[in-house]
Amino acid sequence: MSQNFDVVVIGGGPGGYIAAIRAAQLGFKVACIDEWKNAQGGPAPGGTCTNVGCIPSKALLQSSEHYEHAGKHFAEHGISVSGLGLDVAKMLGRKDQVVKQNNDGILYLFKKNKVSFFHGRGSFVKQAEGGWEIAVAGDKPETLVGKHVIVATGSNARALPGVPFDEERVLSNDGALRIPDVPKKLALIGSGVIGLEMGSVWRRLGAEVTVLEALPTFLGAVDEQIAKEAKKAFDKQGLKIELGVKVGEVKAGAKGVKIAYTNAKGEAQSLDVDRLIVSIGRVPNTNGLNTAAVGLQLDERGAIVVDADCRTNLANVWAVGDVVRGPMLAHKAEEEGVAVAERIAGQHGHVNFNTIPWVIYTHPEIAWVGRTEQQLKADGVKYKAGTFPFLANGRARALGDTTGMVKFLADAATDEILGVHIVGPMASELISEAVVAMEFRASSEDIARICHAHPSLSEATKEAALAVDKRTLNF
Repeated sequence: MSQNFDVVVIGGGPGGYIAAIRAAQLGFKVACIDEWKNAQGGPAPGGTCTNVGCIPSKALLQSSEHYEHAGKHFAEHGISVSGLGLDVAKMLGRKDQVVKQNNDGILYLFKKNKVSFFHGRGSFVKQAEGGWEIAVAGDKPETLVGKHVIVATGSNARALPGVPFDEERVLSNDGALRIPDVPKKLALIGSGVIGLEMGSVWRRLGAEVTVLEALPTFLGAVDEQIAKEAKKAFDKQGLKIELGVKVGEVKAGAKGVKIAYTNAKGEAQSLDVDRLIVSIGRVPNTNGLNTAAVGLQLDERGAIVVDADCRTNLANVWAVGDVVRGPMLAHKAEEEGVAVAERIAGQHGHVNFNTIPWVIYTHPEIAWVGRTEQQLKADGVKYKAGTFPFLANGRARALGDTTGMVKFLADAATDEILGVHIVGPMASELISEAVVAMEFRASSEDIARICHAHPSLSEATKEAALAVDKRTLNF
């Protein structure tokens, strides 16, 4: 006997669980299916982000930052530390507890909003009377029928060709979060967000970290001036970054990994490390979804094909998040999930891809929204730029963290903000002001005229806006 719902969501990550909750708020009878399991085999909704991505990585980043501060920076504040120790198992245990709190929080939200949760893998069966028949494979198999179906199955880590993840020596983001002890030597292939964040964690804890990047430029998606500032900081920290490399044979053994590669000069190189983290992107996850049974259209990347409103080629079937086009970001998935739920309700849900913020949680943090200077130049857009260094910010000095800057890019004729780029302390928090400003199509002058609290890091944002008109007050 099948159970009928107005909306069935397949996937309980940021896109899925948020879509389910919003649909329930709008009065629909909603089910959400998710297969993630915790260590005890119980449900662990939240997807990659909560279980092996955004949340646990930030927990480890925080722990490793505390360790580095205690060992290297407390003395500057007159704080003496003796007998500094490191308990990796306890650190990982705290990370796991943070994950569990988020898992439990989502289950509570489902209960609060009367969303029916099913623990297992959801897959299409066929079109049925009243919608689409969905099978739930798990400890308690179920059959659901949804008038509307929202697919939010996320993405998986991309492996090197011929080098599968064993999560012991060759690690995805999952294994990188569970390394039981600090490796003496650690390599990363790929200098993307996941690679840099995980590399930062283990470098702070004592590992010798080498990053091998195929592209000739560092962080090509980031504004070039900001990326150069970040690389200077990473180089100073001891993070070894090699650009323009071509990775050859990778051999994993019982005690380590041997990597053959060619450097930017064309010279053959060899690197022996204890562990290797592969961070070369992610691929849409449609595993076990049984798309062929219903004719759900996929593109050449394996992503579900959707239109601008996240509609698939099937009536009343929608898809959001990493499994569709666009940036693979948790907050992008959340916004699409809300928008789809509202569209099902006949409302006008909207997602503005031009104002989706990006963040890399290294130290210094890197955050941006809008277009980069190189993009504006390539498009022939006339613009004005203004920058302000954290070195001249009173709060940053008090924090003892003056690396980086805020950069504004504004239209030369209208002064409308086209992009804001930050490298420095708390960039992930500071970028929100820029997102709000750009959503309201503000000018740099608008931000320059807003009173910012003193002393605060946000004053650097105001000063960078003032710099667009070449009238900074503190630099």
